[in-house]
Amino acid sequence: MSNPVSRGVVVPALASLALTGCAATQSASPLVSSPLASSRPLVSPILTSPEARDTSTYARPEEARVTHVALDLALNFEAKDVFGTATLDIMADDDADTVVLDSDGLRISAITDEQGNALPYTVGEHDEELGEPITVRMGAARRITVTYRAAPDAAALQWLDPEQTAGGEHPYLFSQGQAILNRTWIPTQDSPGIRQTWEARITAPKPLTVVMSGLSGSEPVEVDGDRRAFTFSMDKPVPPYLIALAAGDIAFRELGPRTGVWTEPVMLDRAAAELADTEAMVAAAEKLYGDYRWGRYDMIVLPPAFPYGGMENPVMTFLTPTFIAGDRSLTGLVAHELAHSWSGNLVTNSNWRDSWLNEGVTSYFEGRITEEIYGEQRARQEEALSFATVENVLAEAGANDPGTALHQPDDVESAGSEIVYDKGAAFLRTVEQIAGRERFDAWLRQWFDNHAFQPATSQMILADMQANLVAGDEELGRRLMLREWIFEPGLPANVKRPDPQAFAGVDGAAARYAATRQPDAAAWQGWNSAERLRFLSKLPDEMSAAQLAALDSAFGLSGSGNNEVLFAWLRTALSNRYEPAVPVAEAFLARVGRMKFVAPLFGVLMGEGEWGQPIARRIYAATYPSYHAVTRGAVDRAMKAGD
Repeated sequence: MSNPVSRGVVVPALASLALTGCAATQSASPLVSSPLASSRPLVSPILTSPEARDTSTYARPEEARVTHVALDLALNFEAKDVFGTATLDIMADDDADTVVLDSDGLRISAITDEQGNALPYTVGEHDEELGEPITVRMGAARRITVTYRAAPDAAALQWLDPEQTAGGEHPYLFSQGQAILNRTWIPTQDSPGIRQTWEARITAPKPLTVVMSGLSGSEPVEVDGDRRAFTFSMDKPVPPYLIALAAGDIAFRELGPRTGVWTEPVMLDRAAAELADTEAMVAAAEKLYGDYRWGRYDMIVLPPAFPYGGMENPVMTFLTPTFIAGDRSLTGLVAHELAHSWSGNLVTNSNWRDSWLNEGVTSYFEGRITEEIYGEQRARQEEALSFATVENVLAEAGANDPGTALHQPDDVESAGSEIVYDKGAAFLRTVEQIAGRERFDAWLRQWFDNHAFQPATSQMILADMQANLVAGDEELGRRLMLREWIFEPGLPANVKRPDPQAFAGVDGAAARYAATRQPDAAAWQGWNSAERLRFLSKLPDEMSAAQLAALDSAFGLSGSGNNEVLFAWLRTALSNRYEPAVPVAEAFLARVGRMKFVAPLFGVLMGEGEWGQPIARRIYAATYPSYHAVTRGAVDRAMKAGD
């Protein structure tokens, strides 16, 4: 058990549950208004200490909180519409008569109790960032049903026309809820610290198949002649941003006893080949930090409009097709999303100021899986690439910029995802080196075990490290510099730096190229993906058109099937106003919606003034409809910054 002081104040109505570490069972009557029924085996505690407070939700969970969501929804692809009911189980103080939900554009037609009696409710003023609160006067009711319709432009949902899919014959829908977008299609308390179990019945037109981030129920059932109903359940409390769905012309391929992949039929062979190591990855992760607790680990490779590399939705990781390189060189992405099954899904940041608890811990864990599966050299090289991104951010933002701290205060803007992901990973690698791997692994495993299915804060992990890792060893505590790592900007003096030999040969080749501007095609052919990315990151800032043409010809950069390599090349080429790269970039931006690639390329073009800005505006006008709202938002910011 962790130090109880680090948990903050527990809501009185939940005290008995919180102290059992989620082992208690919630007493609940069978579902009446929902088409499904399931037991409620776990109710997660909530944290109400000041540092655990989530400013991104309207909910008041210390008074009344959602513990279970039952969805009964229909997908209308013609109207690009989702509608139906959400039945919510509420846990509240005895004298609480209202519950506050999060919404963003939801069109509510009724809210009722278990007997179907109308409950009064109000919809608050809309905020551009947070949406609007729904305050329900529930009285003594502890189960309410919201009948509603999501807006056609719900930011979490992306509706694709057939021509935007690989197969080209059927429409497609997928959701992306992180961080607070699920309130655009689910009326619940949309906070990572308010974990909820859930179940769903989703109907879709034939022949489309629906998958969700929960275990599938029975075979789909025909309804209304031309539709089918699919059922799902998640009996473990999860943060609501992890409720996800996808629907389209998709097929399944088994990869191992508990792993498999869904994707469009024309993509299935390539996706399955790229993901062949997944079962071994699950076994490696379990060897490191304990049992995989979610049943199956399936993945879906989505159309390229998906805005992220991957999303760690339990049971069904969502993946971009851009990781498919043909040689499994980019499967660190899969290791990362799998690692989230422990860090992020099992133990979750209570609020987004502590998102390093999800992403930084996961990035460290990803490296350990990579080492187990692909060997120490690849792990050390990827560590070096990760560390270089931190150094670049610190060089740009300044080592004293408060946004470079892992824990982000309310009034501070993060210096970038590199801090959350890569500085977080560097922190744990440093702790591992100083404490020793065996001692560190025992600590991290007990962190996952003792906080399973619970929210956490930076203060909690600090207290846990002091109690269960330092464990009274004052000298070790001084050497670890834990508080400085978590709460102070920059990199502490004890930081573990990457192996300088990880890229010795590549760095030598980069230095020779900088001096001679003569590309070495033979060396390039012998390098792996990480080595190629390292070389491209070391290219001179200023290069002539002739030099870029020679580099492209020698290495085949514009035709690379590795999207990370192609992206790195395009950044260099466009920043040097290399005209032949423009049609390549235009084609790339038209087929890829991954924010990591799209927003920076538009940013580069906008930074090139009279040359690049017209190109950026022309391309964005054509590609805008194909991007998810998350990607559009990032591109909009890049375009404004370049004006």
